[in-house]
Amino acid sequence: MAVPVAFFALFFAYPVTAIVGRGLKAGGDWQFGRIGDVLARPDILDVLWFTAWQALASTALTLLIALPGAYVFARFDFPGKQLLRAVVTVPFVLPTVVVGTAFLALLGRGGLLDELWGVRLDTTVWAILLAHVFFNYAVVVRTVGGLWSQLDPRQEEAARVLGAGRFAAFRRVTLPALGPAVAAAALMVFLFTFTSFGVVQILGGPAYSTLEVEIYRQTAQLLDLPTAAVLTLVQFAAVGAILAVHAATVRRRERALKLVDPAQTSRRPRGAGQWALLGGVLLTALLLILMPLGVLVERSFDGAAGSGGYGLGYYRALQSAGSGGSSTFLVPPLEAVGNSLRYALVATLIALVVGGLAAAALTRRAGRLIRGFDALLMLPLGVSAVTVGFGFLITLDEPPLDLRTSWILVPLAQALVGVPFVVRTMLPVLRAVDDRLREAAAVLGASPLRAWREVDLPLVRRAVLVAAGFAFAVSLGEFGATVFIARPDNPTLPVAVARLLGRSGELNYGQAMALSTILMLVCAVSLLLLERIRTDRSGEF
Repeated sequence: MAVPVAFFALFFAYPVTAIVGRGLKAGGDWQFGRIGDVLARPDILDVLWFTAWQALASTALTLLIALPGAYVFARFDFPGKQLLRAVVTVPFVLPTVVVGTAFLALLGRGGLLDELWGVRLDTTVWAILLAHVFFNYAVVVRTVGGLWSQLDPRQEEAARVLGAGRFAAFRRVTLPALGPAVAAAALMVFLFTFTSFGVVQILGGPAYSTLEVEIYRQTAQLLDLPTAAVLTLVQFAAVGAILAVHAATVRRRERALKLVDPAQTSRRPRGAGQWALLGGVLLTALLLILMPLGVLVERSFDGAAGSGGYGLGYYRALQSAGSGGSSTFLVPPLEAVGNSLRYALVATLIALVVGGLAAAALTRRAGRLIRGFDALLMLPLGVSAVTVGFGFLITLDEPPLDLRTSWILVPLAQALVGVPFVVRTMLPVLRAVDDRLREAAAVLGASPLRAWREVDLPLVRRAVLVAAGFAFAVSLGEFGATVFIARPDNPTLPVAVARLLGRSGELNYGQAMALSTILMLVCAVSLLLLERIRTDRSGEF
């Protein structure tokens, strides 16, 4: 427990507290009156309102579109099911910068809809909502579909035998059992959309700003730390409340149900209605998920070989700095690929060590304090990454922790978002290990280390690999904190994409598409490998 507590205290609590303190302190005294002053400003009220209502709208739209998919994956057995499950999960592990870029290629100026029908949806709220559904579709399918597949269908069939109609049986039997899972999925979607940064920044333009985008603008562009500090506290309070409710729904889901093997509940579709439902889900996956990614790949080749042609020109341009007279980078943009891979590997190792120790401690101890620590481990997923990144710069700048010019700063920030995935993946598996196995090993003379190596490790090896894969994917795509601390001569892929999109010119746009395609392929390959090694008990993600 000591290592995870020290890691989070030093690299999460300390930077966040420091940045809030600088914003709310004047002459050594706390100025809490600034909170009321900031929250009374009309522009800030507009940001708070937009953040809340777009998160609610995104959550409702995601549930509406994804719940039929959850049912199909839970109850139907059809060719290519595992591949399709992996495909719909790809957006969840994609960096938000790539998601924004993909929808920009589909909905933005010069995008597919613009070319075909003259329709542009960038800088509109619809682009943001659709991108959020794209990103969070897998959250609902995984969370709700995973439980749905383990509910015994004979209970609903028994209700129908007793005279209940199909809808009445679903409403009275299945829906109450699914309630906690639907609530948990909705809360997670709300959390991710409430704290949305990259998607809103790329697709929303100056007209739309969430709390996270506004914190970035107040910090990086306006240097208004008091306003940024107040907004950080507001987001922190909201995220804490969301996570507390989510933890309660998860505990309720774990306690209330008797589950069966998913293999017993799935069957081939029967009748025209079920085949139509399957076809609708496949069409949704095609239009919502595959089309934006396909357009992104197409735009990375489009026009690179000359007028109206296709080629590798945008990819070749990534090999030189200042292509086409641009001074966007001090080094060739392609170097961002190597930088990102190195940073992500180190961040994954850190996340595995810290998250693995935290999961082991949570497994072997109980009590309210331990449950509180479990909830705190999730905070980096919702607390402003912009605040964490800027906090790194102002706190880790003097001995004995003068890391501001060190390369390790980026992996440390990335590991903060990787640790929650490691914990949530490994914790259910570790809790399933029978304590009597460890006790038997101890009785036979095994040391604690050898007992862990001979008993725990073989049982959790797959979960460790899955946790490492998720930590690698989310570290690779971390943007909010990295945009502050990545050095100009060592950019990461998401930072490089954002810089290219921030400059005008067809070449910069094409290079952004090419880099986004590379980043998407790396994340997709990681996800497909995870699908081959994961088991049904490999945790929430």
